[in-house]
Amino acid sequence: MLDILATKDLNFRYGSQTALDGLEVEVPECSLFGLLGPNGSGKTTFFKIISTLLQPSSGTCHVAGVEVSKNPARVRQQLGVVFQQPALDLALSVRDNLRLHGALYGLKGHLLDDRITQSLQQLGLLERATDRCRSLSGGLLRRADLARSILHRPKLLLLDEPTNGLDPVARHAFWGFIHELRQRYQITVLVATHLMEEAEKCDELAILNQGKVVCRGTPEGLKSTLGSDTLWITASDPETLATLLQEKMGWRVKQFGKALCVWHHAPDSLLTPLYRDFGASILSASIRKPTLEDVFLTHTGNLFDPNPSIGV
Repeated sequence: MLDILATKDLNFRYGSQTALDGLEVEVPECSLFGLLGPNGSGKTTFFKIISTLLQPSSGTCHVAGVEVSKNPARVRQQLGVVFQQPALDLALSVRDNLRLHGALYGLKGHLLDDRITQSLQQLGLLERATDRCRSLSGGLLRRADLARSILHRPKLLLLDEPTNGLDPVARHAFWGFIHELRQRYQITVLVATHLMEEAEKCDELAILNQGKVVCRGTPEGLKSTLGSDTLWITASDPETLATLLQEKMGWRVKQFGKALCVWHHAPDSLLTPLYRDFGASILSASIRKPTLEDVFLTHTGNLFDPNPSIGV
């Protein structure tokens, strides 16, 4: 399968701050590919480079075989983009917004009218076509923005935190529309997210941290690399307990704030000795299956904090 998007040693700096550090990503055609990382990991900067809003400091980025920095106009024809903030004129109606954006892509006449009607119908917006965008709920506004982004039938659809701020019902509906559009138009979807539930929907993931890809694979494949379940403990004095568990019990322990993570082939067998010997200092203990948060933790040594700093 061909790659619709490929980068090589992609770097970007805001002054002395490094946003992308040798980023290498390949996205197969017709896939739903996720970029999972906390705010500040480089996701938005990467999207701005793909969509020709920023020039990389060094390295290359190709979309459908075209280098972004050398032929940005041609690249833009291949892209549909839904950023965190809708690219719609709130004073205009939904239909007028689509007409305006369709014209920017060279669509006109009956073709433009047909595309607008199709997009509105597919996104469940026909009855709201004449409503001004400022009157729409967050979920409907995001749908209108999605309708705008597919008018010109792009090969690659970029979704930057697409359900940020939406309630669970609107979020579920939005993803339903994404899956329908993928099947109908064979669009490749690249989604940047800090939400684990969205990352789990992807065919494949690249996990980003500090501008680098730290690991890549299917959600299940990434979790399976961690092996068995883990034991998580919260304690009144986690540092002392970690030392005791390592020195007296020989357990493999790592501390994250007040929490301790214990890796063991049979973590349920540890509960009895844990409470017998250290019960007075235990606040809670639970066994859980590996998660994508655990994958991030294993590869970076840090707990997944969605908002550690200002996003770049």
